[in-house]
Amino acid sequence: MADQETPSERIDAKLADLGDWRGSALAHLRMLIHRADPDVVESVKWAKPSNPLGVPTWEHAGILCTGEVYKNYVKLTFAHGAALDDPEGLFNAGFGGGTRRAIDLREGDQVNEKAFDALIKAAIAFNIARQAGRGR
Repeated sequence: MADQETPSERIDAKLADLGDWRGSALAHLRMLIHRADPDVVESVKWAKPSNPLGVPTWEHAGILCTGEVYKNYVKLTFAHGAALDDPEGLFNAGFGGGTRRAIDLREGDQVNEKAFDALIKAAIAFNIARQAGRGR
């Protein structure tokens, strides 16, 4: 029963359901997120009839990023990406808004793992600082 599954089990199901390069790409990004942040919390948000498995979300002191799957690409959206340093230029989408930034990966694309690790850690630091600022 889906309601009794943990968020991680629901993400596992989503990745298995894809059964193609998109599932493999998102699974690889997920592994990199966990490697960068062993304390990351997985959740699934915004489930709806057109997307019953919802959107995988990774959190640490707030949302770090979400993983969405489209026909021709996988999108990892960083909730506060506009506030993060991205010296290696991983962000390649979402520049129209003032808050979020995204990494779109198409079949065969590889992510710079060292830069991705730094980006995840920067997102954590941003969330922790933001949370601390609210406590004043």
